Amino acid sequence: MSSTPVDLSSFVRPHDSTSPRVSAMAGKIVGSEILKIAGEIRALVAKGQPVCNLTVGDFDPKQFSIPESLRQHIVAAYDAHETNYPPSNGMPQLRDAVQRFYQRELGLSYPLDSILIASGARPVIYGIYRAVVDPGDTVVYPVPSWNNNHYVTMTGSKSVTVQCGPETRFLPTREMIEKALPGARLVCLNTPLNPTGTAMARDMVLGVSEAIVRENEQRRSRGEKPVYLMYDQIYWMLTAAGTEHVSPPQLVPEMARYTIFVDGISKAFAATGVRVGWAIGPTDVIDRMSAILGHVGAWAPRAEQIATAKMLEEPGACRAYVDTLKSGIVGRLSALHEGFQALKGHGLPVDSLSPEGAIYLTVQLAPFGKKTPAGQTLTTNEEVRRYVLDAAGIGIVPFQAFGYPGDTGWFRLSVGAVSMREIQDALPRLGEALRALA
Repeated sequence: MSSTPVDLSSFVRPHDSTSPRVSAMAGKIVGSEILKIAGEIRALVAKGQPVCNLTVGDFDPKQFSIPESLRQHIVAAYDAHETNYPPSNGMPQLRDAVQRFYQRELGLSYPLDSILIASGARPVIYGIYRAVVDPGDTVVYPVPSWNNNHYVTMTGSKSVTVQCGPETRFLPTREMIEKALPGARLVCLNTPLNPTGTAMARDMVLGVSEAIVRENEQRRSRGEKPVYLMYDQIYWMLTAAGTEHVSPPQLVPEMARYTIFVDGISKAFAATGVRVGWAIGPTDVIDRMSAILGHVGAWAPRAEQIATAKMLEEPGACRAYVDTLKSGIVGRLSALHEGFQALKGHGLPVDSLSPEGAIYLTVQLAPFGKKTPAGQTLTTNEEVRRYVLDAAGIGIVPFQAFGYPGDTGWFRLSVGAVSMREIQDALPRLGEALRALA
């Protein structure tokens, strides 16, 4: 074998851009807007500029570590050499634990064959799309929302977006969903909502559930395929005081025929990198999702599954951990919200919605038409985002990253990776940057 490596750089970089080299679907997929912003922030930090990074929907372990019991259980599982393939639908003890967890915490009793374990929520979402959506089918989802547009592209389906505004806290009403139901194959809802940090009220969930049941009764009489509901409740344990989380089958039991839950430990236990999630739904759909994800190899690591099962069987410790986590999250969200309301009270062009759940705050920064000290007139969300990053050292994400159209000044702020001190230091900088506009 030659000791001199062959330089293949000229071969792996295509020169002929006129002929397609990837699939049509791959050519349509776009990269994450949030990752692009994250790259800018890393560059500023490398230069020594302080940045309050409110962009990433993740947890910094220095701020929010995973439960100590989960860490210990993971280490113990690896020490016990639990490193081979798990069953493709999940370790039996974890499926048992998830079953009891839903019974105990949500009052929902599902059979074991309704439960599928996967490596986090993303494969679950992909599996749902692949299991129920054919190319050309219609998928309904509200905007702003997280990543549904990309899953639509990957499945060759068609989007029907339901645009929501501040008057409904960026959440869909029954009437909005009902209008979009005819011809739909999948409806996608997330509550508490990424990116807004707002949550669907009981009457909203009830209304949407009743509309879907009625639609499917009519379809059944015509021999047509049903419309399913993907109900992403990955943040359901992270609701603020006074906010109630409800799920469709709790209100309308027949919705169990059509609801597929997206859930896992990534958010409620700050365990985004542990990669344990699950789907719960109709057994025939779950069976097909299991087959799809089995071929993809999207199972969670065996040791992490065993550890998660043990943690979920410690209800007192789980609740104590979540209470502490929520306290830290809500404290940061409240500090931001109060800070923005104080800036608004001083006549600055900002606003915010009170937080209801998840790790996000919806804010409006609308200094449109004003000039920066460098002479630039701010006319778009992107220009505002860039100015706030450069002048105030605050990273934020415009709602366009979540499919929301127009330059109306709405942004997502995420608090999982920042300290209270960083927030307290950043708010005065934001005030100074806004006052510097002419």
